[in-house]
Amino acid sequence: MELPAAISQGKTEEEALANIKDAIQLVLDYLEEKAGTKKPGKKLVEVIV
Repeated sequence: MELPAAISQGKTEEEALANIKDAIQLVLDYLEEKAGTKKPGKKLVEVIV
């Protein structure tokens, strides 16, 4: 799955990885809110990156 909206950078590889994890989480939170997972037939699936 691609998340074109999840874009980040960092001065070091470690910083870049931490920043992209944050960016991915923000996109997933937005998509969850937009999808309305509280509706019948919808469920939240946690993905750990």
